[in-house]
Amino acid sequence: MAEAEREATDAALLEALFAQSPSGLFVLDTDLRVVRFNRAARGVRDLPEDAVLGRTAEEFAPGIGGPELDALARGVLETGETVRNRVIRGPSPADPERELSVSLSAFRLQAPDGRVLGLAVIAEDVTEREAALRRLAILDEAHRLIGSTLDETATAEELVEVVVGPLADAAVVDLLDPVTRGEQLRPGPVDPATPLRRAAARMLGGGLMEVGGLVQVGFPTPYTQSLTDLRPRLISRLRADDPWLAADPERGRRLLDAGVHSLIVVPLTVQHTVLGLAALLRYRNPQPFEDADLKLASELAARTALSLDKVHAYLRERTVATALQRHLLPRKPPALTAVDAAHLHLSGDRGSDWFDVVPLSGARVALVVGTVAGRGIESAAAMGQLRTAVQTLAGQDLAPDDVLSRLAEAADRAARPSGSTGESGPPRATCLYLVYDPVARRCTAVSAGHPPPLVLGPDGEPVPFEVPVGPGLPEGRVFEQVDVELPAGSLLALYTEGLAEEGPPGGETPVAPDRAHLALHKALAPADRPLRDLCDAAAYALARRSGADATLLLARTHVLGGDQVALWELPDDPSQVSVARRHAREQLARWDLHELTDATELIVSELVTNAVRYGIGPIRLRLIRDSGLICEVSDSNSTAPHMRLAHDTDEGGRGLFLVMRLSRRWGTRYDGRGKTIWSEQPAPPP
Repeated sequence: MAEAEREATDAALLEALFAQSPSGLFVLDTDLRVVRFNRAARGVRDLPEDAVLGRTAEEFAPGIGGPELDALARGVLETGETVRNRVIRGPSPADPERELSVSLSAFRLQAPDGRVLGLAVIAEDVTEREAALRRLAILDEAHRLIGSTLDETATAEELVEVVVGPLADAAVVDLLDPVTRGEQLRPGPVDPATPLRRAAARMLGGGLMEVGGLVQVGFPTPYTQSLTDLRPRLISRLRADDPWLAADPERGRRLLDAGVHSLIVVPLTVQHTVLGLAALLRYRNPQPFEDADLKLASELAARTALSLDKVHAYLRERTVATALQRHLLPRKPPALTAVDAAHLHLSGDRGSDWFDVVPLSGARVALVVGTVAGRGIESAAAMGQLRTAVQTLAGQDLAPDDVLSRLAEAADRAARPSGSTGESGPPRATCLYLVYDPVARRCTAVSAGHPPPLVLGPDGEPVPFEVPVGPGLPEGRVFEQVDVELPAGSLLALYTEGLAEEGPPGGETPVAPDRAHLALHKALAPADRPLRDLCDAAAYALARRSGADATLLLARTHVLGGDQVALWELPDDPSQVSVARRHAREQLARWDLHELTDATELIVSELVTNAVRYGIGPIRLRLIRDSGLICEVSDSNSTAPHMRLAHDTDEGGRGLFLVMRLSRRWGTRYDGRGKTIWSEQPAPPP
């Protein structure tokens, strides 16, 4: 190529760069003043030539780069090291209200003889690219942060933490009250008059915004419009004469006083169901919100709504599970002469506790506490099944260790699908079963993975009662029971691990039994106070928030004295039937229960006759005057009689049927000495 043609090409290329290139090209002298520039570049194309030529960058583009840009340019002049793609930000020279992001590359210009002539600066407008990167960074932060907890307030606070600063100068999140309470939500628009609860708020500059209270918005406003059609609203320029401000003057006054000039209102919705509203405000950043900001806010709101929906589903299930559990638990312990009882139950977010006070034969009583591991409805339903099973097994007058062995089998069967023999992961449970006999003053207990009871004597001092903690349910099949003799007025405290938790709320580290007993003993001292007061004292001292279910069952023991119990031992002889009737008649006369004499004589006659015919002596007859009249006949034979419906031609078989008809309750229980057949009739209290 000829030299002249090459020079012409170079000149044309240089002219095209300065006249047509979309990128900014600036030539600066050694004083960093512009000697030539590309007028087609974005940001300066609307400026007159004399506003740029002969001026420094700070003079024709104040605020962009500032000292950083000056230091960068002088460094290139002095060292000759090229700078590439350095991003600086500032207001556009042509439109100061619009922020620019510019990628700068600078290199030194030198003459052939080495003289420094100045700088060549290439400036590329990367505003949109940088804005997209910032939006991606905000989305990344949102994915990392939002939804990290199952708490609606924390989720709302995570949203405002993500947007305040990078996207907005202030943000508020208001939720529908049913979301915070776990109540049922209905899809579709929300009545504009519905109050919202302020869940989170944050603003730059240290301003305080109250949270937790109810918020009412005027109608019609962008807020109520979003609740009505479930669409976001962008107010790029807020003006004092906007009509909707008159519909909510108090809110409008606060916005204008704070200098808010742009805002976004976006509904928090999932499957057309409204959970709340989020509002993003700008008062420091002079740039108004744009459509891209609205799209970003909508994406953030969608992610927040999904997290809130999970929280609401969890709260909903927890609410239903708590209601189910409370429905399955006894309202209050029954009134018994063996014990006075009271309970404390605090619902938590894991585990389902149950307790029971079950009347047994012979004026005895069974005290039960247990826990089913897990959460939600399944745990509460399993608890209801186990409580029903315990009541059924207790009603059969089984020994405590036998009750828990059969309860383990019932728990295992209940966890298997119908018709299946495979393992399906039954929920783990614990249970403490205790039987108190007010006649013998003996307490028998057995534990399946449950903390042992605390027993305090009438003086408030602990009574040694070492109950072995066996395996939990349904793993355990064989359990060891122990018993102890208690003085009248002793206090039995049965509790679950939720009451013995230590550490921060929600911790799962149970306290060792001796430490739990010490803490509970301290809370219950002095132990002679009313049981309801003792339950409250335990709650004040030991209860934890947002942890496991916590249950405490207290029982103060009583003793049935000699004036309420009569016992006779009879030889194994048919002639003793009449003797037994006479003993019963005389005892009822002493108790002034003449109206029960005929029925009791018939019951005694039938039971003693059965014992003589089919049992093994000696025969024991015991009458107990409790809330009713209890008649017991015991022998050493473990075979129980079977009640059947006698036919007209049968000579016998009607004895137990008569006992059943004359009794309020009746049954058979077994012990190491044989069996006892008992009957209970209603009677006036002693």
